[in-house]
Amino acid sequence: MDEVLVKYLLGEATPEEGVVVQQWIAADKANQRYFDNFKLIWDESKKLAAQSTINEEEAWQRFTRRIQADEGTVPRQPVRNTIAINSYSWMKMAAMLVLLIGCGAFYYYTAGPGSMVTEVAGDHTLVAKLPDGSMVTLNRNASITYPAHFSSDTRSVTLKGEGFFNVTPDKKKPFIITADNSSIKVVGTSFNVKSASGVTEVIVETGIVEVSKKHLGIRVMPHEKALVLPTRDTPVKQNNEDDLYNYYRTKKFVCSDITLKRLADILNEAYDAHIVIEDASVANTKINTTFEEGPLDDILNVIKVTYNVNVVKNGSVIVIK
Repeated sequence: MDEVLVKYLLGEATPEEGVVVQQWIAADKANQRYFDNFKLIWDESKKLAAQSTINEEEAWQRFTRRIQADEGTVPRQPVRNTIAINSYSWMKMAAMLVLLIGCGAFYYYTAGPGSMVTEVAGDHTLVAKLPDGSMVTLNRNASITYPAHFSSDTRSVTLKGEGFFNVTPDKKKPFIITADNSSIKVVGTSFNVKSASGVTEVIVETGIVEVSKKHLGIRVMPHEKALVLPTRDTPVKQNNEDDLYNYYRTKKFVCSDITLKRLADILNEAYDAHIVIEDASVANTKINTTFEEGPLDDILNVIKVTYNVNVVKNGSVIVIK
């Protein structure tokens, strides 16, 4: 299965192989953890591939021997059909993986019991303390995967969804977050990362954050944000206009001269709602107030009375007009 995962991560898998991988991941939580750990190491190994002079054929043979020798430890599932592998580009990348992990490091991440930790927020926010003392607050349904002990060179984690990080300073050991197609690098700071629908947003509160995509990056300062978009090769830097991104940590919706449309978007996210504003003039109405987290109906009633609008429920859709 590992050979197919290599092709899948390289984007060289056939549609049939892609289906096999996705079904395998979905079949068991252990498979999901194995894939997440495999990808974490894979992302690091890619950085070495371009510079290494390693014998790829020899390294790949060592890699497969190690995998086969530990069948009882590493979660795996046989693939029903034999898959022909004709490209050697993935073999070099796999060889780089062997170079990176060295003697036994691969099993530190994948096979050793408790060596990798995955925190999942579920239906509520979750605060997790990382091995270096850094803190992360995960929004609902977000998850973070990290090693039980960080390596000597970096502190690497993988984020899915949204999380706020308060990173313990360590100039000798950068803190690196992989989120979708983005890499976020810091040495000690606080910032919010949100990854959804192929777009990654990084909002910085303190310190300096380096945000990159395919080795093309920018530096983001406090009160700025970076957007990593599928259609752009380089992250885009913008000023951050409000503090609504913090709602899941503060339990408040702080509205400081924002539009009703912006608030509606955040409420849709926070409550899994479907609020629609029919009139553009209403959508652009500016709001200056703070709503405590509570029932959505209470917030909508305040908006209705304060801004003289109608709130109509039509099935699962809430229309403001």
